Amino acid sequence: MSENTETAERKGWMATLAKAPDGLLAKTWAQAGVTQDFEWLRAPEIGAVMVRGAMGGTGGAFNLGEITVTRCALRLPDGAVGHAYIAGRDRKAAEIAALCDALMQTESAAVVRARILTPLNDVLHAKRRLKAEKAAATKVDFFTLVRGED
Repeated sequence: MSENTETAERKGWMATLAKAPDGLLAKTWAQAGVTQDFEWLRAPEIGAVMVRGAMGGTGGAFNLGEITVTRCALRLPDGAVGHAYIAGRDRKAAEIAALCDALMQTESAAVVRARILTPLNDVLHAKRRLKAEKAAATKVDFFTLVRGED
């Protein structure tokens, strides 16, 4: 696998872990029955990051405001390192996300993908689909009726 492919895949699973709805990551982790020893490189810590925005998505960037995040880093006994940044103050979710990140770099990747990432992705896709359906229901098609001149 090329480095760009590996990076893109890692971005994908880390985004899934970071976007998991409150409590769902911990619930999915518990149901998966995955356990793993690790050592902290950086224990979960809470801080704030500046969020930047752009008008219309194309304008000049500006500072929108700050959000609270929890971050951590850990190492598995085999040397795999996992990182996590989670919006909010959920230390346990950050720990689980970092564990998943590290495990995705080991032979356990297939198990983590099947038992944790796929169910989380299914929930995220369903939420996006529901949001799109609600938005589509409010769509108004305007048309102009042109009258002929007498």
